[in-house]
Formats: sequence, structure tokens, C-alpha cells
Amino acid sequence: MGIDQLRWRWWNAVVLIGMVGVTVVTVTGSDSHEKQEQVVSRIAFGSCSNQSAPQPIWDAVVDFHPQIFIWLGDNIYGDFKRPFKIFGQERTVGPWKNVPRFVPSSEQEMKAGYEKAKSNPGYARLQQNAKVIGTWDDHDYGLNDAGKEFHGKITNQKLLLDFLDEPQDSPRRKQAGVYASYTYGPVGRDIKIVLLDTRYHRDPVGSDGTILGNSQWLWLETELKGPPTALTIIGSSIQVISNLSATIHPLFAMESWGRFPKERDRLFKLIADSKRAGVFFISGDVHFGEITRYDCALDYPLYDLTSSGVTQSVEEVVPPFLRSFVRFVAWLTPSTMRVKDENCRYKSCIYGQPNFGTIEIDWDSHPVTLKFKVRDKDSVTVTGVDVSLTELQPSNSEILDRVKAEHNNSKHCTLEVSLPWIVRYRLAILFFSTLFVMFVAFLVLVYTCFRLCRLESCKRKHD
Repeated sequence: MGIDQLRWRWWNAVVLIGMVGVTVVTVTGSDSHEKQEQVVSRIAFGSCSNQSAPQPIWDAVVDFHPQIFIWLGDNIYGDFKRPFKIFGQERTVGPWKNVPRFVPSSEQEMKAGYEKAKSNPGYARLQQNAKVIGTWDDHDYGLNDAGKEFHGKITNQKLLLDFLDEPQDSPRRKQAGVYASYTYGPVGRDIKIVLLDTRYHRDPVGSDGTILGNSQWLWLETELKGPPTALTIIGSSIQVISNLSATIHPLFAMESWGRFPKERDRLFKLIADSKRAGVFFISGDVHFGEITRYDCALDYPLYDLTSSGVTQSVEEVVPPFLRSFVRFVAWLTPSTMRVKDENCRYKSCIYGQPNFGTIEIDWDSHPVTLKFKVRDKDSVTVTGVDVSLTELQPSNSEILDRVKAEHNNSKHCTLEVSLPWIVRYRLAILFFSTLFVMFVAFLVLVYTCFRLCRLESCKRKHD
């Protein structure tokens, strides 16, 4: 054997050993990656958490043992309240609502709010046991009901991402807005979580302009038309399906996708065009929990699970003796999208006390079953619905027809804005009618007192 042949064989041996080594490293890396892609079957989410308020609900959240917890906005309250002025330049009640009610806090105050939130013992326990991700809404964005006009958004974006422990080299720190997506689990049992930013690019409410802005829309289209996953959860800080403002205006007006009808139609169309299966929404903002559904956007039902809030809720701001009245008003408020059944805590199927939302996925059942729930501070279910994953599949007319028959499809196809006016505004009609009756009763009382005093005066003169 010549020296050249010997060298050639040694070279081949070195190359072969190198190839084996690369293969072993690749397989080991793949195995390690698979271990990181554990099946996710328990997700919790919530919103509207005042860092200065008691937060006993975290014990229930931790005891649920979520693998992922999703913040949906108002993760802290970082803006300052201004005194209400019913009259004068700053009118902020009822139909005169569209003026600033809060002043933005400074960077130091926002940072202090986040630090106080992270130091909460219950939340610290959650971070030890679950992956925490999230987006923002107006109060941690920095200004009540604000959109793209707010100048403090660049600074506050950094503070939010610090709160969420976002890596320093994350793309979220370089883009305009905090939108992001995550994928968990192995193929066939994978979950894509898409978190939207409904503040950074949003036009004024009532303009019917944009919510997401061009760059975020392009990103979202790429995400939804990308590789399919078994489930896709779209997180929005404001409600997507419900539009209660259509039925409680002018008494109150809440932000929602329904107040930007062109944007909501665009969102539904994008999901439909993507042919993506297993899509549903989670949302916050409104200070109560509910589950809504819309059957006429895609060829399968769209659900929106709303949990709000961890501390802030509609019943907590009124005296206990008025809470029954709040529940009555919730029951009276027309909602064609809300999912109602006998398992709800109250007849309205709205829960107005501190709450959090949960998603449980039974991957081993046939078909796969999803349990959507809103839970109270003791983790007791206050409203919920079980959904088969086969129901959330496009172009399955047989299953769709069965679902429509079971759930009375027409009930979930008529938007609140399409209700007859007497139904749509019955709450306002009742309110103003009550005021009118009370005013008339007051006039009658004054007139009666006046007549009695006059009779008494005449009687004295006669005597």
C-alpha cells in the first residue's frame, strides 16, 4: 500500500467519523427539541389586574396547573385618573364620553407598577410553574382608550416586554407594536398562539379605520397562512365577536372589534381564506367574563372566550346591595352572540366578579375535546362550553349542519347591530323611561304639596 493510498484511507476515515459525529449531534439536538415541545393541554388567561388591589385569585390560577398563562392586557394600571367633570370642557359621562379621562403616567411610575405586579407572591408562584406570555391593552399601554396617537408607546413597549421577560434580542423589541406568535407541542398536537396589538396602530374609535395597521396585517396574514396547527388561539385585548356597545349606547360605550366593522370583516375573511382549522379567540377588557360565538363568519363556528378581570370587575365597583341589580341589567342587555346554558352561575351567563379563563384540551379523546371555561376566584366554573375539535374544521358540511341544528344557528348569526331598534335599545329605553316616570312623579309630588299648602293657607285665612 502506497503512502498516497494510506493517506486517502485515513482521510476517508476522518470524514466518516465526522459525518457520524454530525449525525449524532443532529439527532441529539432533535431529541432535545422534542422534549421541549411537550404536549400542552392546560392554558389559563386573564386581564385587568390592578397592581394596588388584593389579588387572591392567583392561588386558584396556580392550582389549575396551567402550562401557559396569557396576559390579555391591562396587566397593570399605569394611568392616572382625573376628576370627573360632568359640565364644562371635560365632560365624561354618558353621551359625552369621548374625551380623555386619564392622564398618562411617567416612565418611572409605569416601571414601579410592573415591579409591584411581579412582586405579588401569587403571581411569582405562577411564573415558577408556567410559561407567561402576553400583550397589552390601554391601561398598560399608557392612556385610557388610546390608539396610535399616544406618544409614550415606544417607551412603554420596552417596559411591557421587560415585565414579560422578553429576551433582549427578541424581534418584539425592534418592531412597532407588541404582536407576537408562539407554537407549542409536537405535530398533530400543536397549538399556535397569536397575540395581537390592538393599540399601537389603531385609529380613533368611530372612524372605522384600522386596528392593526398595515405591517401587523401583513404579519398576521403570514402567520395564518403558514404551516397548519391543530389549534390556533388568537388573543385580542378587546372583544372580537361581541359588540355590546350596539345595545347599551348611549348609556355606555365599550371598545371592541365590532366598532370597527370593516376591520372585523377583514379578520374573518383572512381566517376563512387561510383555510385554517381550529381557530378561536380569547379576549379581555370589559371587566366581566363571558363566552360568545358567531356561526356566520366561516364555515365553522368562531368562539371568543372573554375573561376580565383579575381584580377589576363590574360588581366590585358597586355596593353589595346593588349587585343583584347589576346582574338584572346584564340579563336584560341584548346579546345575540353570547353562549347561554343552564350551567352558568347567573341567567345572563355574564360573570361580573374577579375571574380567569381556562382552556383544557383532551388530546386522547376521540374526537379531541376542548373545554372552554371562565372560573371565579375559587376556580369554580361560572360559565363554560365543551367543543369538539371536529366542529372547528373548514368545509365539513355534515358536521356544520349538525352543529347548526344543535345550537339553533340563527341565534348566533344575527349581530347585535342588526337587531330591531326596540330590542337593541331596550336598556336605554328602560333607563330614560324610568327617569321620565321619576321626573313626572316628582312634579306630581311638588304640585300636590303646593296644592295642600295653598289649601291650608286658604283655610287659615277663612278661619
